[in-house]
Amino acid sequence: MDLNALRTANPGHWRRATAIRALTLDAVAAANSGHSGMPMGMADVATVLFERHMKFDAANPAWPDRDRFVLSAGHGSMLLYSLLHLTGYPEMTLEQIKNFRQLGAITAGHPEYGHAPGIETTTGPLGQGIATAVGMAIAEEIQRARYTKKIVDHYTYVIAGDGCLMEGVSQEAIGLAGKLELSHLIVLWDDNGITIDGKVEISDVTDQKQRFLASGWDVLEIDGHDPEAIDAALAKAKTGKKPTMIACKTHIALGHAAQDTSKGHGALTNAEQLLAAKAAYGWDHGAFEIPADVKSEWEAIGSRGAAERAEWEARLAALGASKRAEFERALAGDAPKRLSATIKRLKREISEGQPSMATRKSSETVLKAINPIMAETIGGSADLTGSNNTLTGDMGVFEPGNRKGRYIYYGIREHGMAAAMNGMALHGGARAYGGTFMCFTDYARPAMRLSALMGVPATYVMTHDSIGLGEDGPTHQPVEHLAMMRATPNFNVFRPADTVETAEAWELALTSKSTPAMLSLTRQNVPTLRTTHTNKNQVAQGGYVLADAEGKRMAILMATGSEVAIAMEARDLLQQDGIGTRVVSMPCWELFEETDEAYRRRVLPGGPVRVAVEAGIRFGWDRWLFGERGKREKSGFVGMHDFGASAPAEVLYEHFGITPQAIADKVKSLL
Repeated sequence: MDLNALRTANPGHWRRATAIRALTLDAVAAANSGHSGMPMGMADVATVLFERHMKFDAANPAWPDRDRFVLSAGHGSMLLYSLLHLTGYPEMTLEQIKNFRQLGAITAGHPEYGHAPGIETTTGPLGQGIATAVGMAIAEEIQRARYTKKIVDHYTYVIAGDGCLMEGVSQEAIGLAGKLELSHLIVLWDDNGITIDGKVEISDVTDQKQRFLASGWDVLEIDGHDPEAIDAALAKAKTGKKPTMIACKTHIALGHAAQDTSKGHGALTNAEQLLAAKAAYGWDHGAFEIPADVKSEWEAIGSRGAAERAEWEARLAALGASKRAEFERALAGDAPKRLSATIKRLKREISEGQPSMATRKSSETVLKAINPIMAETIGGSADLTGSNNTLTGDMGVFEPGNRKGRYIYYGIREHGMAAAMNGMALHGGARAYGGTFMCFTDYARPAMRLSALMGVPATYVMTHDSIGLGEDGPTHQPVEHLAMMRATPNFNVFRPADTVETAEAWELALTSKSTPAMLSLTRQNVPTLRTTHTNKNQVAQGGYVLADAEGKRMAILMATGSEVAIAMEARDLLQQDGIGTRVVSMPCWELFEETDEAYRRRVLPGGPVRVAVEAGIRFGWDRWLFGERGKREKSGFVGMHDFGASAPAEVLYEHFGITPQAIADKVKSLL
């Protein structure tokens, strides 16, 4: 690669792009940690994108109609941090760049959503960025149809590398995007032929361009160091009716001794090589030094969108008052005022009618009441719509011919679905939920973890939540998944016992602004247990007394979901024998932990025998069995201790000993 030719052909562009390369080298060297090669190789692409195409205003980073930029190759975080600093995002100071990867700095090793404006999503786990971007593009399409192009009309740009495209989630994402014809999604592939282990060819022979074409994308191919070719490709991509992948042929660690080698991927911290690279660039400035004229040029790029933003604000102000209020409410993540009354009314109807139904059906009943009054909900299922009960009649299907549709047939793509839901939530103005079988949290888990890490309120509708699903057998029976998700910080796991609890769980999920939720729902019918109506949302307490002891309180039964009804039957058996028994429903451990200790002491007082009942493994229950004033020798567990089996649900509950009699016997053995 002739650097001198690049410098002389486009000297202004070269200096602006070199500022990114220099900051990257200096920051990684100062930290003695990081990834230099990708930012150095993609600096030309990023410079053209931000200078000539990105719609943004550095002084107003949250402008709703800005273009979104997703650095899917998150290890190259210094590319993003350099762009944010150079274009004038106030928070991304030079001091933050100097403290790259240091404790307390907003310049974390990989981009972390919430650390600084301009970081649209957390990336680092490869493939997550491109998959999340699909959700952003979906939200943009739906809102453009709803509010018109005058209010919503922007692009989602992604820089992805070979790692992103090798991860399996990328195929789920691009297959979905191609099917949905997301024309405002543009992926710039850093085609440098290098991974950490060596050349890409040692592990992969995939023709990525043909792969994207086969998935319904437009594909362009360019020299990733030619600014005019980059510009022309981006301009053409914006005229297409499909998502576009631009294959940018680049040199990793351009201009460095490690160029075009696997060593170029990582931390280039050798002082002599660093100075040699800068000399090759014609960059004779000190560490972290950006010439005033170059910084000024970049800041002009950062402020270029101010006029367009002002015009957009005028258009928003001219929108009808009710439409504008709806747009701003949804964007703020506020639930409509009618939601609370709607939930209360539904709870009263259920308490009076006392239906017996599976909580997956309960969830559908709630959604039928919620979706018509929350136009921002976007639902879907990973090819299990009829099983997850996630579609309601008012939604319409989101597809190329119906951009106002709010239901997505994701196909068998749990991981891609979960990541897209994150993208919708991050885009703003959308409340995303999606369903699959609960055992397939295994497939959705990486994106679910990022929901929690980023604090975005996606809602996961996980049905067939125990051995109660029956004949599909142990592969489909989730015994450890409750424990797995409860172990995740900032994640609410709801396992409602009946339709009333399901309604309350949905209300909490849809009013949260920073905590994702999973609804763990049954296939089998359960009775209505909350037969006396109360306006209070009792699930909000996490755990509460469903039925108290008659006479002296000698035992406390704690249960969740479908096992609460079994615990209630066990209580009847124990009360018949003169053993006063309290039943505590614990639909959300996380919320129960957040209640004050005085409340928890009232619900779980010291003294009585405690038995936990759940058709999952015991892991986690000891906190409530002999923590919180309980005693190890006076506690027991009725549930699963291994994987399930294939048989009808009622046979399995009997076989595994999750029955009223078994619970009663356990209590008596502890008294």
